[in-house]
Amino acid sequence: MMKAILFPGQGSQKVGMAKDHYDSGAEFKKRIDQANEIVGYDLSKIMFEGPQDKLTQTKFTQPAIFTHSIALFEKLNIKPDMVAGHSLGEFTALVAADVLSFETALNLVSLRGKLMQEAGHQQPGTMAAIIGMDDDVVDQICDDASSKVGKPVVAANYNSPGQLVISGDVEAVKEAVEMAKKQGCRLAKLLPVSGAFHSPLMEPAYKSFKRRVVEIDFSAAKIPVYSNVTGVGTTEPDIIKENVIFQLTHPVKWTDTLKNMEADGATEFTEIGPGKVLQGLVKRTLENVNIEGYE
Repeated sequence: MMKAILFPGQGSQKVGMAKDHYDSGAEFKKRIDQANEIVGYDLSKIMFEGPQDKLTQTKFTQPAIFTHSIALFEKLNIKPDMVAGHSLGEFTALVAADVLSFETALNLVSLRGKLMQEAGHQQPGTMAAIIGMDDDVVDQICDDASSKVGKPVVAANYNSPGQLVISGDVEAVKEAVEMAKKQGCRLAKLLPVSGAFHSPLMEPAYKSFKRRVVEIDFSAAKIPVYSNVTGVGTTEPDIIKENVIFQLTHPVKWTDTLKNMEADGATEFTEIGPGKVLQGLVKRTLENVNIEGYE
């Protein structure tokens, strides 16, 4: 019986997150207080009290979810056989697999959030959910919309069979949404995000982030880390490093990630961190596995 741990990404944040653990556990509290020191502002206040519009700013959302998730993982003391994280959650997975220290990863996550927010201002874009269509049909719609508008829109998150998120230029995304509706998708709607994440519009963030990441030593993973970029598990530090850099401008292959974890022997899946998004995606993707979660 092999255990896979999954860590959530952006969108799972909520005001009040982690407050109960903070109040009841000394080690958890210590981690959150340490995070405040590392980022140089009162992150816990934003997590516990909001306001919501501040917590949903990418530069605060990312360190908040990362810190909550890793502190809870440490508190639970579960020993997984493999790990993966959705987008931002991949950095939590790197700490869980002993690739990066908490401090190094939090500094990277904090930088990543700032750069992605800045890129969203430099090259405004948006994202949309497309439900009830095959991946290849959505890919073709994105190609057609890009050609028609002359600006990029791409698949950004292959979340589960029939559930994708697309990302890119605002006009191109809106065009793709209309095309998807005409071709009979169950649902196509714009998402309330501050940028076109996992798309070519993140190029400014990619360049700055890469400069920082290449300077950092990544350790070999103690257990396989399944990459968003490939959907495949690896313990090789150079491959892991390359994947987290590419991740900014490439799609999250979450469906492939889950299927590969199952193919490699995972029967028990546990989501650790705020929200229950990943539990839902596991249920929609895999049939014969157990799934639980800790918030």
